[in-house]
Amino acid sequence: MSKIEMKTPLVEMDGDEMTRIIWQIIKDELICPYVDLKTEYFDLGLKHRDETDDQVTIDSAGATKRLGVAVKCATITPNAQRVEEYHLHQMWKSPNGTIRSMLDGTIFRAPIVVKGIEPVVKCWRRPITIARHGYGDVYKNVEYRVPGAGKVELVYTGADGTEIRELVHEFDGPGIAQGVHNLDASISSFAHSCFRYALDTKQDLWFSTKDTISKKYDHRFKDIFAEIYEAEYAQAFEAAGIEYFYTLIDDAVARVMKARGGFIWAVKNYDGDVMSDMISSAFGSLAMMTSVLVSPTGVYEYEAAHGTVQRHYYKHLKGQETSTNSVATIFAWTGALRKRGELDDLPDLVAFAERLEKATVGTIEAGEMTGDLARITTLENPKVLNTEAFVDAIASRL
Repeated sequence: MSKIEMKTPLVEMDGDEMTRIIWQIIKDELICPYVDLKTEYFDLGLKHRDETDDQVTIDSAGATKRLGVAVKCATITPNAQRVEEYHLHQMWKSPNGTIRSMLDGTIFRAPIVVKGIEPVVKCWRRPITIARHGYGDVYKNVEYRVPGAGKVELVYTGADGTEIRELVHEFDGPGIAQGVHNLDASISSFAHSCFRYALDTKQDLWFSTKDTISKKYDHRFKDIFAEIYEAEYAQAFEAAGIEYFYTLIDDAVARVMKARGGFIWAVKNYDGDVMSDMISSAFGSLAMMTSVLVSPTGVYEYEAAHGTVQRHYYKHLKGQETSTNSVATIFAWTGALRKRGELDDLPDLVAFAERLEKATVGTIEAGEMTGDLARITTLENPKVLNTEAFVDAIASRL
């Protein structure tokens, strides 16, 4: 049969370890037989990032700005052990952090809900979407080991030479220190993205920080959200019948545990990293979470919310069988293909993405699934499939 045509390429960012293996299987079995796939390919595998001094990450983000839609495989953010394992020139920063900074985007993550995989929190009935600020904080930090007694200060030097100094701590011995920052412009982009996404999806929007403790840093987030909401979105929210409110993150956590779902919870960068993992795990599996980075200029980057599945990769290298859940990676591809189809007015491409998602969910609901889901499903006598067989089952249903 003739394949579905594409007009504009996707930016394709390949990754690491087991997710890199799955990436190719998904393309070969689920996409390329039906779509005349056009991509601009970037290898974000850790070895290639090291070989290019991480320039490939920067180039991939630039291509995403140009083409408007990207799909990304999970990648390694190296620690000291990874530097030694891969013989790296240096401990490169998170590629996700680099891309998020360049696109100035907000990450929206939501669980993929299927029958038979019941949330651990029994009152949850609908997905909870985490809106995670994609810039700054600990991901753009400057840190160092304090060698001994002395003082650490924050120093601001204005363009006119004006200097402001704030004591961080007077050390009487060795310790550690770090400096983090954010930008009013980036926080404003975060707020606009959240308000627009809430209106697009007709969901209530919660926003939470720790402004009682961080009276300048976190409070600035709170103030910018409030100013933008009152100036530009309050009437639209009222007309849509949805609500925006701010609360301390402590209170938000307590309220989330008793909520029924169906809302967006906006949080700062690291809070979003942690809470999205909590939400995905409580809904079933880290591999059952969609993730899309949306820039204020309308650029989209889709990825799986989980890591590279290192343990399964080492088993794979030994020739041992794995049962790795590929759902989030499949949904990264379908999200990107759907958005490309929407932007280029290609209804067949949009319909294909929707059919692939239905085939994936339908396979699980029919009792065929990977081991992580089989251990928690309420379906009787599930059939546990290995990595390749699960994709094959989806392909048959598709």
